[in-house]
Amino acid sequence: MTSTSLTPQSAIRQQTAVSRFSAEYRTDTPFVAEPRPRLSWVAAAESTDWLQTGAELRLTRGRTVESAGHAGPESALVEWPFEAIAAGEQVAVEVRVSGNDGGTTDWSAPLTLVGGFVDGPWQAEAIGLPARAGEETPLGQPGQLRHEFTVGEGLAKATLFATAHGVYQAEINGTEVDDQILKPGWTAYGDRLNHETTDVTALLAPGANAIGIWLAGGWFTEKYGFHGFAKPFYGEQPALKAELHLEYSDGTRETVASGPAWRASTGGPLVSSGIYAGEAFDARRAEAGWSEPAFDDAHWLPAAVEVKDTWAEATPAIAPPVRRIEEVPVKEVLTTPAGATVLDFGQNLVGRLRIRVTGEAGHTVTLRHAEVLEDGELSIRPLRQAAATDSYTLAGNAAGTGGEEWEPRFTFHGFRYAQVDNWPGALDPAAITAVVIHNDMRRTGWFECSDPLLNRLHENALWGMRGNFLALPTDCPQRDERLGWTGDIQVFSPTASYLYDSLGFLGSWLRDLALEQGRRDGVVPIIVPSVLGMLTSPVAAWGDAATVVPWVLFERFGDTGLLRRQYSSMRDWADALLKVRDSSGLWQGQMQLGDWLDPAAPPDKPGAARTHGDIVASAYLFKSLDLVAQAAAVLGHGADQGKYAALAEETRLAFLAEYVTPAGRMVSDAQTAYSLALMFGISTDPSQRQALGDRLAELARLGGYRIATGFVGTPLIADALTATGHLDAAERLLTQTECPSWLYPVTQGATTIWERWDSILEDGSVNPGEMTSFNHYALGAIADWMHRTVAGLAPAAPGYRKLSIAPRPLASLEYAATSHETPYGLARVAWKRVGDRILVDATVPPGTTAVVSLPDGAPAFDVGSGQHGWDVPAAAPAAGRGTPSLDTPLADIMDDPDAYAAAWQAIDAQDPAAAAAFRKDTVWYRQTTLDESLLFTPPAVKEDIASALAALGDRRSASTPENS
Repeated sequence: MTSTSLTPQSAIRQQTAVSRFSAEYRTDTPFVAEPRPRLSWVAAAESTDWLQTGAELRLTRGRTVESAGHAGPESALVEWPFEAIAAGEQVAVEVRVSGNDGGTTDWSAPLTLVGGFVDGPWQAEAIGLPARAGEETPLGQPGQLRHEFTVGEGLAKATLFATAHGVYQAEINGTEVDDQILKPGWTAYGDRLNHETTDVTALLAPGANAIGIWLAGGWFTEKYGFHGFAKPFYGEQPALKAELHLEYSDGTRETVASGPAWRASTGGPLVSSGIYAGEAFDARRAEAGWSEPAFDDAHWLPAAVEVKDTWAEATPAIAPPVRRIEEVPVKEVLTTPAGATVLDFGQNLVGRLRIRVTGEAGHTVTLRHAEVLEDGELSIRPLRQAAATDSYTLAGNAAGTGGEEWEPRFTFHGFRYAQVDNWPGALDPAAITAVVIHNDMRRTGWFECSDPLLNRLHENALWGMRGNFLALPTDCPQRDERLGWTGDIQVFSPTASYLYDSLGFLGSWLRDLALEQGRRDGVVPIIVPSVLGMLTSPVAAWGDAATVVPWVLFERFGDTGLLRRQYSSMRDWADALLKVRDSSGLWQGQMQLGDWLDPAAPPDKPGAARTHGDIVASAYLFKSLDLVAQAAAVLGHGADQGKYAALAEETRLAFLAEYVTPAGRMVSDAQTAYSLALMFGISTDPSQRQALGDRLAELARLGGYRIATGFVGTPLIADALTATGHLDAAERLLTQTECPSWLYPVTQGATTIWERWDSILEDGSVNPGEMTSFNHYALGAIADWMHRTVAGLAPAAPGYRKLSIAPRPLASLEYAATSHETPYGLARVAWKRVGDRILVDATVPPGTTAVVSLPDGAPAFDVGSGQHGWDVPAAAPAAGRGTPSLDTPLADIMDDPDAYAAAWQAIDAQDPAAAAAFRKDTVWYRQTTLDESLLFTPPAVKEDIASALAALGDRRSASTPENS
């Protein structure tokens, strides 16, 4: 036999393959939520400049096989080309891809898909727990439901569909049906319910079988509201609907549905459960075998059946479910001044504790959670009315077995510290583990650089997202709130879309936003789901989530279908704003939350920002009108495009006439005002934009490069400075460690993003404001600028079909790198300093191109897929600063970090309080000297400052090349 070499065609096939193939939006289950799910695939190609030219899809349906061609380069969210998948139907689909290299891949591994929706109305009745005889049933009373049924021979498939007004977990024959928790999550219950679809075939056997349900109130029965006025919003008791569909090999079908034949108990071990309160579990009350057949349930009562079914339609969940994601061990065991035992897990996280304990029956262990310590004790004031306390009462029968193991089922807490009370015997820290929970999204974004503080800042933004992407995008995970504030996710959605594949998660939440909006004549509530009933008029930056978040998801994921689905919501919000727009074309004269938590705002007045609320409102009016026009253009709605573009232009011109002077000053001479005008595209004239940017940079320096923006301005200011040639000022803001700044919390040990810039004051005490959280992702929106600018990776076309590679090295960094799993594969940009050069490396995924703008200022150029590298000169170092003195202008002192440090440290050596005032209160003017600013400073201190500055000058002179 003679050997033959590979032909070019087969060689190409070996080099190119389909590396990932999925259906929208979930990848953790074969069940699909849509009959015609869109498909996505990623090609791994070794050749450079590779582009897809077409693809072929092959569907196996029973014994039939059919194929469909797909022309062109698109491989993300491709429309389903076959007949719709029927409810419960199982199909297999494969793809092979052709490229511009002339090759075609082998067929991908088959992707199994099953119609995960119910065909027709549910047969299940809504059932709940019986009332306690002779006593008042507590709000949200948890309990158990069970039912026995018979399975015949020849079972081919069994599928469980379940949803709840509350939270549930199902067991069949003693085994939990899946690893999901807090099902079915929180939606706008009055309009939409999620249901899970679970294959339980393997849990059943011919003959007697049983299903058991743990049930609690969760979000459905929780009390919502502040200042002691919280009350239930949805209902007072939980209920469930469940259907078990049985399919036999002979084609017959049966349905086991919840109804009056089911039995219920509130006497089980789950004594109480609440999202805010925590959970109490008494293991002595557990009944072995309760979810198995032949269990004696004569002492149980008939399930309560809801007489009037007012439930919203249940549809399959499109967001990935909540799961246990990670386990964190105890880092340190502390004894507080009061003698309490507190566990420090070293990371502020969201989840609960799993314990293993041995002791006598009836002994109760209590676990209380908090994010920080104050005066050495657990700081519970920031939790407000949330008890955040779990308790476990031992059964006492685990001696010699390693102990009783328990983890709360239907609650979660935001915490770094946990106080353990009444532990039997000596506490072994290995007996307690923190279990991190959140929606099980796929991680897609990474960043690192040479500054450990910036790395920790980025990690804090990541952990903040993890803790607050639980069922819906919440503001905080610990206190008596945990609500879907629309403003928070509006500003954070770009960062969220980079760090995780959050398309299904945010797409699900946007459905609720549109439903809640539909009840309010187009006005988007400030939280979704809406349970507070406050601020019924439009609120800028919060309601604008209706336009901003869908557009961000379109930019980052290329999801035209989601944009089309949300378009009416976007337009309705714009129309609601037009009703409050005045005759000048602006949005003025209404209460606004504005630039929320501007650091200048008093603790008890978080909306009292330096930028006037009318400026914020009018800027967002323009933004939303403009986004509706852009969405209309994408979707082919020509008339709407023209209408809303014209309205946006009217508002833009009115904004400039009302709020911007001819010299390029804003009426609110504040950083957020300038950032809005620049980054929303309100100011378009180059000379005016430069004037605005110059003033913004001056304001940053006048404030000592301490942050001066709140929720609205913080995501914009670094971009606004960069776009107008002030990268150095953006860098000073980013790397500032004095309060307020992004890095101040990092220096205070923060492991998540704080709600306030000073949630912990400089004296170590907790901010006295009523509203103080240590896990709020909004201010972490700066991470998106770190990805796009510091490292240099961004989308240049929707869904990263074309990348932007534009690193802008910060002078204080030696390297930075970022990578992102785009819909087309992994993209990466990294740069590092080598001598006086900047080396840039980039990975462009197959099927995409990139526009490259290198930091040397050369014209931008395009490249194709593959690995790329460039070597460019680094920016010339700043001119020698010479010797500063008391006669140096304050602006020059502030722009010379070494001189600034020498000055305040000289004051600090004599008078720490005066040094703190010098750093915090000085306005760093251009026309005022350092000496003039020290009007009331003792002469001896001035002499020390002068000496310190002179010594700095001497060191600089000694280090110049001619003196080396």
